[in-house]
Amino acid sequence: MKKTHLTQTRFSNLELSDSILKGLNEAGFDYCTPIQDKSLPLSLRGKDIAGQAQTGTGKTATFLLATFQQLINDENETIKNPRAVILAPTRELAIQIHKDALLLGKYLDFKFALVYGGTDYQKQQNTLKSNVDIIIGTPGRIIDFYRQNVFTLDHVQVMVLDEADRMLDLGFIKDIRYLLRRMPEADKRLNLLFSATLSYKVTELAYEHMNQPVLIKIESEEVTSSAIKQSAYCPSNEQKIPLLIGILNKYKPQRSIIFVNTKRCAEQLDDYLNVNGYKTAVLSGDVPQEKRQRLLGDFQDNKLQLLIATDVAARGLHITDVSHVINYDLPQDAEDYVHRIGRTARFGASGEAISFICEEYAYSMPDIETFINQKVPVSPITAELLAEIVKPERKPRPHNPKTRDFKNDKREPAKRRFSPEPPNKGPALKPENPQ
Repeated sequence: MKKTHLTQTRFSNLELSDSILKGLNEAGFDYCTPIQDKSLPLSLRGKDIAGQAQTGTGKTATFLLATFQQLINDENETIKNPRAVILAPTRELAIQIHKDALLLGKYLDFKFALVYGGTDYQKQQNTLKSNVDIIIGTPGRIIDFYRQNVFTLDHVQVMVLDEADRMLDLGFIKDIRYLLRRMPEADKRLNLLFSATLSYKVTELAYEHMNQPVLIKIESEEVTSSAIKQSAYCPSNEQKIPLLIGILNKYKPQRSIIFVNTKRCAEQLDDYLNVNGYKTAVLSGDVPQEKRQRLLGDFQDNKLQLLIATDVAARGLHITDVSHVINYDLPQDAEDYVHRIGRTARFGASGEAISFICEEYAYSMPDIETFINQKVPVSPITAELLAEIVKPERKPRPHNPKTRDFKNDKREPAKRRFSPEPPNKGPALKPENPQ
């Protein structure tokens, strides 16, 4: 991995406890990234931070280290837990934060609770009742347990909002305010907000619920990382699958994510790639949580090389060594393009993002190029790139006993419920005498 994305500031030079530094050393963290270099010296001294940086630049480690040190500094046996709450917009991001917290807090005597919807309700409730130090989770499930008096927010010393812009996009603003208003006053806790973009609404939220936060923006002039090589092709709809398979044959990516806009397209693509020799998995919003985690684990462990995903995977997933991101469908939101291609070139690595400007979604590209303030170069589609493909057998539709088979149905047609006679609109007008 390249080190050009790091600063000259060592973690050992910051005001971090020995137990935190030991965990950082074992995890291989020596030097700070720019967002860590600018934020940590302030947050470690109790200053609120609203930080903006590109995805994959170390925002998670930034707020975790500040949270750990704050709780160590303010440790008081009489204070009831939880003492910190970290809010994330998606289950995947909450799980990733929890994983990083266990890694960096390996030598700390903190107990974590991972709370999110979709699974393990009773297990999560039991964990919360066991007096945890730090809650990491999504707003809805946290509110659910709070309303049942499973825990209290009266003693929270650190509040973290991760991916704040995504929180607002998903409509969590009321849930966020509900939780923040039940914590101690903003000047009695450390408040940390991090986001890929600091929009007006995010900034307004920061000033409303934080204590004079310092705004920190890193590389705001570059919306996308310069380590990502971007390119595009302009296929017809019929060329998309042959072109995709041709690109996969050419580049042979070690680990790649293919983004689509709909579940139906993901399933169709999965069938085509499987029958043409590629082992894939589909990650969409309706995949059960346990299966989703198993698929992500297989992908991270190199048991799968290709992951077909809708935008549920565009944010919050830190998967190392993703060499290629392919936008089989261009996203309809320009910001989603940035987050999709941000799955590659993480923490200083390089990566490649390839987009298909197809007939259906071509209208999205001008907005994307305006948003990222650069042109995405278009490459020609050569005959070598259009692979010969094997078409999957058409799967028979499952029989639904409630659906009537009109072709073989011998029953009499249903009688009309209403008379076919037109309604009486009054006496007809007599034609005028032509004479």
